Amino acid sequence: MAENIKVILTEAEVDARIKSMGEQISRDYAGKQVHLVCVLKGGSFFMCELAKRISVPVSLDFMSVTSYGKDTKSSGVVKIIKDLDDSLKGKHVIVVEDIVDSGRTLSYLLELLQQRGPASMALCTLLDKPDRRVVPVNVDYTGFEIPDKFVVGYGLDYNQRYRNLPYIGVVEFD
Repeated sequence: MAENIKVILTEAEVDARIKSMGEQISRDYAGKQVHLVCVLKGGSFFMCELAKRISVPVSLDFMSVTSYGKDTKSSGVVKIIKDLDDSLKGKHVIVVEDIVDSGRTLSYLLELLQQRGPASMALCTLLDKPDRRVVPVNVDYTGFEIPDKFVVGYGLDYNQRYRNLPYIGVVEFD
């Protein structure tokens, strides 16, 4: 089965929105330091671009969780592959995710991280698919709301391919 990629958000659109999100976070956290927690692997592309656009002091950490495996739909079973290196106690944490889909993974992850004592915690996502939501999740910063299509690019993949695309595209299967 072959795949075709149809562009739905151009590189320029994504870059402009990330700049705007960075400016908003900088205003919201004026006078504070933010600790960005990247959900690997897909979130790394977005977090790097976002961090460059935040003007308040920023520290970074990484966590890897999965609920997809090699499928295009979430299994609902969350597995922690890599935990954080640093404590969250007393920090202003922003969890950075590439996409919020069913909400299962993020709901689990946010509950887990909240137990670690951050001063505050927010969720920032490049893409939000509210039509797929099964578990309610409060997203504080959203880049784009998108329809229920399987998307790739800007860190999002299909079977570990297409992460490096500088735009967001819908995967269409032949």
